[in-house]
Amino acid sequence: MSIATLIIGESGSGKSASLQHMVPAETLLIQSIAKPLPFKSKEWVRFNKDEAKTGNVFVTDSSENIIKLMQGTKRKIIVVDDYQYVMANEYMRRTNETGYTKFTEIAKHTWDVFKAASDLPDDVRVYFLSHTQTDENGAVRIKTIGKMLDEKITIEGMFTIVLKTVVTDSDYLFSTKNNGADTVKSPIGMFDTERVPNDLLAVDTAIKNYYEIN
Repeated sequence: MSIATLIIGESGSGKSASLQHMVPAETLLIQSIAKPLPFKSKEWVRFNKDEAKTGNVFVTDSSENIIKLMQGTKRKIIVVDDYQYVMANEYMRRTNETGYTKFTEIAKHTWDVFKAASDLPDDVRVYFLSHTQTDENGAVRIKTIGKMLDEKITIEGMFTIVLKTVVTDSDYLFSTKNNGADTVKSPIGMFDTERVPNDLLAVDTAIKNYYEIN
């Protein structure tokens, strides 16, 4: 059973930037939309099947393709960036469809991706980065395509670890503990403080140490 982690936050709050210290050769990055990374690095290379068939960055918003990539890679760290667009893009492609079936199917595709992320080998860690939404009661959770999907699947319920980006002055951090109005959670004793540096490599190290992954 692999370890899947959900990281949520507003746009520009440091989700993608948290990859800055990751080792590209050890990481598979799946982008739901093609965009440059917010830091300089020549080692993050987009996959090009027509040339050398090399690279560690794939661009796809297909849930089926994401599952195939996760199951096919030998890398132990997988990052899926901007996951909310996987849901949103499918919804936009199907706007002409009437009825509620499409919401059920989008929910099923999301469930399939997260289930597959948890069924990989024991030493694999998968990180889903996604935007947040705030409901009418002020509660913050992962951004979806609305109540029609939320009624069918509670996304955070499929994760043991949910972190949220926090920006204070010039500091970019991850929140590790629920504040009563969000869906943040982490295992007891995994993190020493309620907020940790916005560094995905440090988070991955904490997870490996906690679960004794060699």
